[in-house]
Amino acid sequence: MNTKQCEVVIIGGGISGLCVAHWLTKRNVDVIVLEKDAAVGGTMKSVSENGFLVETGPNNALETTPLFKELVSDCALEDEFMYANPASANRYILRDGKLQALPLNPIAFLKTNLFSVSGKLRLLKEPFIGKAEREESIAEFVTRRLGKEFLEYAIDPFVAGVFAGKPEALSVHAAFPKLYALEEKYGGLIKGMIRGGKVRKARAEKAKDRAESFSFRSGMQVLPQAIAARLGDKVIANATVISLQTTSQSGHQLSDKRFLIEYSRNGAAEQVIANTVVLSVPAYAAAELIRQYSPTTAATLDSIYYPPVASVYAGFEQKAIDQSLDGFGFLIPTKERRKILGCLWSSSLFSGRAPQGMVSFTALIGGSRQPDLALLDEETLCDVVLTDLKNIMQIKGKHVYLKVTRWKQAIPQYELGYHHKIKALNQFEMEHPGLFFCSNFKGGISVGDCVKSAHETAEIIGAAISLSQ
Repeated sequence: MNTKQCEVVIIGGGISGLCVAHWLTKRNVDVIVLEKDAAVGGTMKSVSENGFLVETGPNNALETTPLFKELVSDCALEDEFMYANPASANRYILRDGKLQALPLNPIAFLKTNLFSVSGKLRLLKEPFIGKAEREESIAEFVTRRLGKEFLEYAIDPFVAGVFAGKPEALSVHAAFPKLYALEEKYGGLIKGMIRGGKVRKARAEKAKDRAESFSFRSGMQVLPQAIAARLGDKVIANATVISLQTTSQSGHQLSDKRFLIEYSRNGAAEQVIANTVVLSVPAYAAAELIRQYSPTTAATLDSIYYPPVASVYAGFEQKAIDQSLDGFGFLIPTKERRKILGCLWSSSLFSGRAPQGMVSFTALIGGSRQPDLALLDEETLCDVVLTDLKNIMQIKGKHVYLKVTRWKQAIPQYELGYHHKIKALNQFEMEHPGLFFCSNFKGGISVGDCVKSAHETAEIIGAAISLSQ
């Protein structure tokens, strides 16, 4: 059996795992990345067909951290990097069957028909509301501080767009820690947004509502592909990990215990021995690998809910669309009783997403709101999505291109009590030196969150290795 040795093995070649490997390699740490698929990127895949560019995972990222520019520079992606079209700044919310622009400044807020006069006046109470005395769901938090109408027509659709989740189920502490921190640290949201801006500026970070959206000319998959190209033969594709065990060997730097990872590749069994293992896989996959070490922690990972989500990418002739496509797209509140969660106007966001004279949209369906819809047969699924799209956007013609992508387990839900799960995972890491979790079930689900978590993990591992030398 072929046996390799290295300092750190990263299981999972999505953006988290690749970024850990990238920053460790910059510190001259010997790494190996094991990726079960033929291509890296995890859900971050880009498909080019018939002149359309389809994102089967994240359609874009927000430049919330300077680490993105570091990655772009390291991977020589300056010519590929692109910000979203400035004309796509508008975000629309469906209310009473009509698309209303989400106000982006105080004057627009005063003029908007998205919120009633009473809903607007309710926000004036926010600075005078005290702190919560228990853990709250996002719905409870927002209703208490901002009122029910703001929950229904701003936060509910936003939660569906980001988490494909329900605000009644998600923990504000776990799912939106920065929002929660505004109340904890500053006593309120308005006070915190003003004072917290100074802190973010000192860290060279941007709030998500102000960070610019970006992608790459050839699609988001360009980023993981470029990182993998720099890593070269340190990335082993088509490698399905079978087991993770502890073994004993002498002559290495950290201790007399090392990790033995067995995997299959192209039908052959192989193995690698390392001092440190980073699990950059979904929670349910990580559970199987660590079950022998801690059945309790594995059960915690098993309990993390990933609802099913489906994406329908649709291309139309531009002349078939009566709706002005001057925005990012739209989100749909639960109260509107539609089937889809929302829709990105893909070709408005970034150039090169549709052929000349064509437009493209990416509609999402399912999630925690209506999980069964994501599991419909493809023909029914497309009919449901297209019916909503045509009704909302006044589409008259027939589509010229259609592509469906499904995730049976899509986005981890940071539900009430999630901080207890994170505490258990942190405790496991402390009790099992050399084992780390670095995936979107820990530290945030956005691309920016994953990049920052990966950098933090690499720094911790790199520092430990330096101390042992």
